[in-house]
Amino acid sequence: MADHPRPLTDPGAALPLDGFVDRVPGWIRAMLGFCSRCGSPLEPGLVPGEHRERLVCGACGFIAYVNPRLVVSTLPVTAQGELVLLRRAIEPAYGTWAQPGGFLEADETAIQGAIRETLEETGLEVAPTTIVGLYSQPSSAVVVVAYEAIIVGGRARETAEALEVAAFAPDEIPWGSVGLDTTRWALRDWVRGRGLEPPAEGQATGR
Repeated sequence: MADHPRPLTDPGAALPLDGFVDRVPGWIRAMLGFCSRCGSPLEPGLVPGEHRERLVCGACGFIAYVNPRLVVSTLPVTAQGELVLLRRAIEPAYGTWAQPGGFLEADETAIQGAIRETLEETGLEVAPTTIVGLYSQPSSAVVVVAYEAIIVGGRARETAEALEVAAFAPDEIPWGSVGLDTTRWALRDWVRGRGLEPPAEGQATGR
């Protein structure tokens, strides 16, 4: 009998939904007090044909859907098999190590966005080759896609978003200085793809 496929892990599901208001992150709900169409208050309510409350304008019927944004990122790998990371120069998680990435723009594909963000943040030109994983972070209202990528040009350098850019062997990743949950999850999956076992999972940071 053939083995059944191994179910995907979902580390974001273990994170607490602290600070949610009306099933929306509180920081987003604070910006959705009034209808963008007519200016009337938005209130939670059921929408015909749906089983989940939405933020609805009682005056004009506008529905303010709140959906996660897509963050596109890469795990650039050198010809020597080392992983390129950057030390963040912006919040959240200032000063910690992460993969290059950022929000996808509406006029680009996910791969195009990942290539652009990597160049902007590290000075490296990359070509994504495989998907390492997709990672949900509900409190930040994001879904992060991490592509493994080969380096095809450019030069690693400091940028407005990177205090430092460095390459690490799989067994030299600075786990203690990784500040974002989604980065840690992606790095763990990438290391496992190399046939290695990452350190035991620590307590979630909630970012």
